[in-house]
Amino acid sequence: MRDVTVARNYAETLFTLAERHEGIEVYERGIEVVVRLLDEVPGFRLFLETPRIGASQKKEVLRKVLGEVVPKNLLYFLLVTLDKRRQRLLRDIAREYHSLVDDHHGRTHVEVTVARELSDESIQEITKRLSKLLGRTAIPHVRVKPHILGGVLVRAGDTIYDGTLRRRMESMRRGLLTAELPGGVLPTAESTS
Repeated sequence: MRDVTVARNYAETLFTLAERHEGIEVYERGIEVVVRLLDEVPGFRLFLETPRIGASQKKEVLRKVLGEVVPKNLLYFLLVTLDKRRQRLLRDIAREYHSLVDDHHGRTHVEVTVARELSDESIQEITKRLSKLLGRTAIPHVRVKPHILGGVLVRAGDTIYDGTLRRRMESMRRGLLTAELPGGVLPTAESTS
């Protein structure tokens, strides 16, 4: 199995555990603690991933570090990932879990690219319009890229909505290049003067 599929399967299992026990948001916060540890403490990630340290020692450390911080069943889940040697997939599992939580709540993350910084009111308006368009609560992630000149570029999953000035100008340019004047003659630099 590919890592993405394995991570998705583990995330689905974790989601089911969360629904049956403390709740999906509690587990979401717990798995985020683990991801922050992996990202902010490189030694922790190396400790979990090195084959030189046995699973029993790793489990003991996890129990000490996370025992009072995350729900009991989430801790057991993490211990199983060690048994199955899937600890290197913990970030991917967390990402998939967050995706499942978003689906459960009817949310979708949307990349919004604009030419310049937006005001809070503009972001709220874009959020409202995207939510209506997508039929789900949109969570915009705004990026500023001046090269688009103006307008907005939106990516929701595999769908791209390109309302940028750059795309419109390119479309006009192509239209002008393929247009013919009456009589079938294209204008040249000499004929336009």
